[in-house]
Amino acid sequence: MKLEDEIKQYRFKSPFQKAGINLVYTVSTMQNRHMRMLKQFGLTIPQFNILRILRGQHPNSTSVNDLIERMLDKSSNASRIVDKLFSKKLVTRKISPKDRRSVEVGITEAGLSILEKIDVLEREFFFGDGVFSEAEAELLNDLLDKGRAKFIE
Repeated sequence: MKLEDEIKQYRFKSPFQKAGINLVYTVSTMQNRHMRMLKQFGLTIPQFNILRILRGQHPNSTSVNDLIERMLDKSSNASRIVDKLFSKKLVTRKISPKDRRSVEVGITEAGLSILEKIDVLEREFFFGDGVFSEAEAELLNDLLDKGRAKFIE
């Protein structure tokens, strides 16, 4: 469905304004859909993000500071999220042998298992269900990278 029909706005100041609004609206739509999908696993988007980061590090653990650097939502409270995941037995925590002030976090087998189940659903979630061809997805990635580069300091 076209943006104009979704938000009931048929005139924009420029194609750039429309593209910006379209991007924000699309991200919001995808986040809401992603939240609903993750809810059936008892996870939030930031919790899922941390599990994905930890799976990439597996079998090694990583510090909470490293998680913060790699998270998609930089405003998330990684320590609190790790605590929630620990209480769900999806991650492990231990004091770093290198720096006693630092906590090392790893993913458990239960955490890996839940990610495997989500992987099956996610294959189609991110436009893999025929919305875009592979070439279109690559073009979209290039355009998003180009647009985001302007805002990175």
